[in-house]
Amino acid sequence: MNFAKAIATIGGWTVLSRITGLMREMLVAHFLGAGMVADAFFVAFRFPNMFRALFAEGAFNVAFVPLFAGKLEGDGQEAARRFAEQCYAVLGLSLVAFIALMELVMPWAIYGLAAGFDDTPGKLALATELSRITFPYLLFISLVSLQSGVLNGLGRFAAAAGTPVLLNLTSMAVLVALVPYTETPGHAMAWGVFASGIAQFGWLVFSVRRAGMGLRIRRPRLSPEVRLMLKRVVPGAVGAGVYQVNLLINTMIASEVANGAVSYLNYADRINQLPLGIVGIAIGTALLPLLARQLRAGETAAALESQNRAMEYGLLMTLPAAFAFLTIAHPIIAVLFERGSFTAADTDAVTPALMAFALGLPAYVLIKVLTPGFFARQDTKTPVQVALFTMLVNIALNLVLMGPLSHVGMALSTAVAAWLNVGLLAWILKRRATFAVDARLLDRAWRTLLASLLMAAVLWIAGWLLLPLLQSHGWRILALALLIAAGLLSYGAAVLLTGAARLDELKALRRRR
Repeated sequence: MNFAKAIATIGGWTVLSRITGLMREMLVAHFLGAGMVADAFFVAFRFPNMFRALFAEGAFNVAFVPLFAGKLEGDGQEAARRFAEQCYAVLGLSLVAFIALMELVMPWAIYGLAAGFDDTPGKLALATELSRITFPYLLFISLVSLQSGVLNGLGRFAAAAGTPVLLNLTSMAVLVALVPYTETPGHAMAWGVFASGIAQFGWLVFSVRRAGMGLRIRRPRLSPEVRLMLKRVVPGAVGAGVYQVNLLINTMIASEVANGAVSYLNYADRINQLPLGIVGIAIGTALLPLLARQLRAGETAAALESQNRAMEYGLLMTLPAAFAFLTIAHPIIAVLFERGSFTAADTDAVTPALMAFALGLPAYVLIKVLTPGFFARQDTKTPVQVALFTMLVNIALNLVLMGPLSHVGMALSTAVAAWLNVGLLAWILKRRATFAVDARLLDRAWRTLLASLLMAAVLWIAGWLLLPLLQSHGWRILALALLIAAGLLSYGAAVLLTGAARLDELKALRRRR
């Protein structure tokens, strides 16, 4: 397997999935706006995704892929296939039973998730109805996760990495097709989620068969290998659970804040996730195996160098994004979402939430740089403990700030908790003598900050000059494009001017990509 090619494949599909995901959010904003229907849909979509992230995605793959790859390498393809089929059967049966139970208790489950919806007549009932449509998506996407693990174990990444794109395209197509015929646009989007689960599942069934590893339906059996896999799922599920519980509590609090608060936070977070998803995934994916190899070889100095450079590159890419969101958040939200049911008042509500989230953007990526320092040393407990503590801080800040700042206080709490997470992880690593900030990182960090400030000044001036065009519906797309171009060009020039990066280093990084 070519490691660099694998990273490039995953990264390319990640970029495409973020772009199509943004297109999906623009369509949702057009048809659903940011009121009762949008709030109900976002809760209905988050509900199955919460359980997917908890059991089926990261935790499952971390446990399944090494065992599957070991079977493939040591016992051959047929033994690996049997193991995958056993996991397939156990996972499928467990999910069918779980989904049936959740469909029965859905009204009480939604009330527990978003009790504040009961204050708006019909809102809780709508969220329950949409959740009953979307929840079976959990079955299909979980089986997709298993099939993705099979393909990744075989060294085939493209088909699995492309499934989020299929989710976005299918849900958009169904939304547009069903809107004239459903009770609300939220119903159309819920059916789009359901259909996208089937589409992703069918695509990977075909891809796995094409790879020569088609999975047959077997009678569920808890074999020793399956028991071992389930045992290894638990630590990952606990780690994912901390984050998912945090999201769950944020949703519960947001439902109490105001009608539309869930939607405001969702739209702002989607924009904030664009640079975070691409940069964070790329750095985290590449750094962990590199650190593991260097530490196994006893190259501690090289491992320290790798972590410092990862932090340097992370700041180089996320600091300007954070300053850009702080400077031109309003035109970004207006151009992307303000049409159809999404009003100018909604833009005014989402803008400060995006600015608050942006304050924590570099921290979110630095967390992905620091946690491999623990994982590469076989320590999976400490990052979970730190995440649990910062989650409690986040909840406390939410409760304190939701009164004076409404939903913006919740976004600000998330940013503060992220920086606290970074500080604690760095402090623990330094205390263990496994991490120290080197002179180059300190030097480049302040230079990157200066370059980002220069870019922000250019964006502010350009935004003032382009204000008439930004306020014109016919010209604001062009005006935003000009703003982005001005930001990119000015940051590139400022980086070279301040010495935050040198041209020869950027060329070398591009060659090593």
